[in-house]
Amino acid sequence: MIETPVTLELDQKQIPYTLFTHNGPVRSLEQAAKERNQQPEQVVRSLLFRLAQDDFLMVLVAGPQQIDWKQLRRTLGLSRLTMAKPDDLRRITGYEIGAVAPFGLPKPVRILVDQSVLNQTEISLGSGVRGTAVLMRTADLLKALGDGAEVVSL
Repeated sequence: MIETPVTLELDQKQIPYTLFTHNGPVRSLEQAAKERNQQPEQVVRSLLFRLAQDDFLMVLVAGPQQIDWKQLRRTLGLSRLTMAKPDDLRRITGYEIGAVAPFGLPKPVRILVDQSVLNQTEISLGSGVRGTAVLMRTADLLKALGDGAEVVSL
C-alpha cells in the first residue's frame, strides 16, 4: 500500500479512509469521479489562495462548483486575494496540482470548507500523490480537520 503525507496523518488520527489508485493519468474532474464510482460533486477540490506575501488559505469545495470570489473576499474581510501560483502551491503544501489535500501539510494553513462539501455523505480528495485519491465519509473529513476548519457558504 502506498503511504502519502495525507494517509500518514489520517492513520495517525485514526480516521478511516480508502486509498484509490487510478489506472492512468487523470485529465478531468469528471473522469476522476467516474473512475472512483462517484458523482463529480463528491470530488473535493483543495484550492490554495494567496492573501498576502506569505499568508495562504485553503478552500475545500465540491466538484464542479465555482467559488464566489466576492463572497470569499467578504468572508475574509479582504479586498484582494489571488489563486496561489504553482510554485507557491508546492512550497506551501508540498503537493503538485491535482494531488492537494488539507492533510499532511508541512505547516498549518487556515482551511475553509464550503457548505457544498457537506451536501455529500462520501467524498474523495487528493492524497498528496498524483493518480491516487483518498475516499472517505464527509463526517470523517470534518473529524480529521477538527477545530482548524471553518464551514462557510461560498
